[in-house]
Amino acid sequence: MKRILIPAGGAIVATGLLAAGLAGNAQAASDVASDPMATSAANAKAIAEFWADNNGAALRAAKESNVWDKSDVAKLQSKGGYSSDTKPGSTAPIGEEKKTTAKVQNVNMPKTIGKVFFVNSKGEKKWCSATSIQSQYRNLVATAGHCVYDTATNSDVMSKWVFVPGYYQGKAPFGIYVGKQAFTHYDFDVYEDYDRDYAFVTVYNGVKLGGGTPKQVSKADWDKYTGIKDAKDVEISREEFRKGKLDPTSTEAYWVKRGTAPEATGPDYPGAAVGKVEVAEAAYKAAKLGKGNGFKFGEPVTEIVTDAEAAAYKANQEKDAAKYPATVVKDARGNWTITHYYVQQWYKPGSDTKFYKTVFFTIEGFAADAGRLGDNVGGQGFAWNQPTGKPVRVFGYPAAPHPDGNKNYTGVTPKWCYGTTTKKLQGSAAKKIEEHVALKCAFTEGADGGPWLYKYSNAKRLGYLNGVVSTFNDQDGNGRVDYISSPYFDGETNTVYKAAAVAWSGKIV
Repeated sequence: MKRILIPAGGAIVATGLLAAGLAGNAQAASDVASDPMATSAANAKAIAEFWADNNGAALRAAKESNVWDKSDVAKLQSKGGYSSDTKPGSTAPIGEEKKTTAKVQNVNMPKTIGKVFFVNSKGEKKWCSATSIQSQYRNLVATAGHCVYDTATNSDVMSKWVFVPGYYQGKAPFGIYVGKQAFTHYDFDVYEDYDRDYAFVTVYNGVKLGGGTPKQVSKADWDKYTGIKDAKDVEISREEFRKGKLDPTSTEAYWVKRGTAPEATGPDYPGAAVGKVEVAEAAYKAAKLGKGNGFKFGEPVTEIVTDAEAAAYKANQEKDAAKYPATVVKDARGNWTITHYYVQQWYKPGSDTKFYKTVFFTIEGFAADAGRLGDNVGGQGFAWNQPTGKPVRVFGYPAAPHPDGNKNYTGVTPKWCYGTTTKKLQGSAAKKIEEHVALKCAFTEGADGGPWLYKYSNAKRLGYLNGVVSTFNDQDGNGRVDYISSPYFDGETNTVYKAAAVAWSGKIV
C-alpha cells in the first residue's frame, strides 16, 4: 500500500501491508470508504424510470466505459508484487453455504453477471460489467472502482447508477437494481489508487419494466409525460388512414411509407388519387374543367414576393422554363408577384405503399417490485489472500476495439476467459499500479468490472469472486490487448467487502 495515516499525536504510522502493529479495528475503520448513491426510494424510482423510459432507450444508448486510452494500454511492468496480509479466506456463494462438491465439464455463463449503467460527469451514458455477490441482505454488486467513482474529474460517485443482471438489448429480465450505497477502499476513494480498483454497491430491490398499466394518450400528452411510456406502430388500410387524418380528436399519429413510384392512371381507376403538376399560364387557361389528367387543378395561387425573390425566380426561369413555369409580374401597386398554375395528374399508389398509425401509451404504476437481487439471480462467493497460479474464469461484456482499431467484440453478449493468474506481471506505468495480478486474456473495455471467479462450478454457475477486471494490457507490443489485470484481493479488500455485505438497502416500492 502507498497510503499513510497521521494520528492525532502527529506521528506517522504506515497502514495496510506495512501496518502489522496496528489494531484490527483501527485498520478496518481507516480502510473503508462509503458514499451514498440514491438517497431515497423516490429518488431511486426516478433513476430506474430514467433508464427504462421509452422501452429502455437510455440503456440501449449507453456506451462502454472508456477510462483507458491507447497510451494507457501498455506493457505491464514487473514490480515488487503483492504480499498476503492475513491468512487466505473465503465466503461461500448464495445457496452454497453448506460445502458440496461436483464435477462438471461444460462452461455455462453465470446468472449473476450483468451490466452497471451510469451517467458520468460529462453527461455521457456508460456501462461496465459486474456481478451479484453474497451478502446478508442479498443486495450486493461487485465491480471495478472506476465504474462507480468518476476518476476523470476526481468527483463523487457516478450519477444514476444501476445494475441490470442478464442485460440484453435494452431488456432487463430480472429487473433494474438502483445503487444505494457504494463501498470501496479509502485509498481509491481519496487517492484513486488503482491497486484498490474495486467497489461493492448495495442495491435496492429490483423494479420490473412494464409492470404498470398502459394508458393510450395523445401525442401531445405523450411528449409531456415524464414517466415510463411506449409507442407502437400499427399497419392500417388506406381507408382507415384517410379517415384518421381527417379526425381532429384522434390520439394517434398517421403516416405513410411510400413504396415503388406511383403509376400514372385515369380518375376512374379504383383507389386512384389526384396530384397536381405546375404548368405555364397558357397551358392552364387551355385546360378543361372537371375530372381528368391535364384538367384544371383549383384556382391559380399568387404570392407577393420581394424584389430579390422575384429576380432569383426569373433567373432560374431563364435557365429552365419547364421547371419554373410561373408568371412573374409587378402589379399596379409596385409589388412583385409570382402566380402558379396547376393541372391534374391522377395516379395509383405503388404496389408496396403501406399506411400506418402510431399509438401512444403512458405506463403508470410501472415500479412493480422485483424482489432482492440475490434471491433472483444468486450471488457469487468471495475469496481473499489466495495464491497466484490458480485457475480462474473471467466474465464480462467486452466491446471496445483494440488499440490498433480492430474490434472483435460487440458488448451485446457476455464472453469469458480462462487461465491461471500470475504475479510476474504486476504494474502499469500509466496508473502507477504495483499490486495487481494478471491473466492472459484479450478482453477490451466494457469488460471492466467483470468478475474473476475462483473454483467456478459450471453446473451451479457459482464460484468465489477473487478479482475484478481493472486494466487492459499489451504485453507483446502488437497493438492488441492480450492481458488483463485485477487488484489483488487481500485482507483489506475483505474488510471493505464485509462492511458492504451487512448493509441493508430495502425496497423502492
